Amino acid sequence: MTDAASLHCPNCGAAVGSDAPRCPYCQARLAKISCGNCFALMLDSSDFCPKCGSPRARAAGQGTSARCPACKKELQQVTVGATAVMECAACDGVWVDGDVFERIVADREAQAAVLHRFSPNRQPLSARIRYRPCVRCGKMMNRVNFGRVSGTVVDVCRGHGTYLDAGELHQIVAFIHAGGLEKTRALQVEEMREQERRLRALEERAARDRGINSPHASLSGGEWAGGAVIELISLITGRSG
Repeated sequence: MTDAASLHCPNCGAAVGSDAPRCPYCQARLAKISCGNCFALMLDSSDFCPKCGSPRARAAGQGTSARCPACKKELQQVTVGATAVMECAACDGVWVDGDVFERIVADREAQAAVLHRFSPNRQPLSARIRYRPCVRCGKMMNRVNFGRVSGTVVDVCRGHGTYLDAGELHQIVAFIHAGGLEKTRALQVEEMREQERRLRALEERAARDRGINSPHASLSGGEWAGGAVIELISLITGRSG
């Protein structure tokens, strides 16, 4: 990681810390990126990595007609490596189209390009939850805890993309690198096993109620559909009487 003392505000030249989103003196935005070669921290105003000399992997594009779901300011096209996103210069939020977000989650090279090398301090939670409109269709998005256990709640439109507040993309990539998706899969497998155990218990109970030794011996499809399946659904959804 590049030493924080080697980072200077491109606007006023003041030394800035690696975790500062803006210059503490002139308030200029300090968008930080990771070198695609050595992952050292660099400012997006740098043409080359100060550690290994590789050219930067971030290019700012033109403004768009899209508005930030959080603050309503104009979003700008930004390309990080081969990954295209839209950023808000006012609040530092990021919009990522659905297919691009899936590629980031699956591709370590894409993750390396967007991974900011600064401490991923979480934003303070607002007491009031605000639902935000999708950049593409304008409908209110769902709030989703990424990976179910990451603790990073993002705004998702299933058909179009994901909006992330400042720092949340870093948090998600850091979660993936720490093995978070493997934990999510393990949780899903355990839930499936628990449902299977409940299913077997209900089969056995239904068999006992009918005086059948083997739960599978005499239960027809109609009997099962009319009894144990309904009971299983009620049990799983918490609506059992």
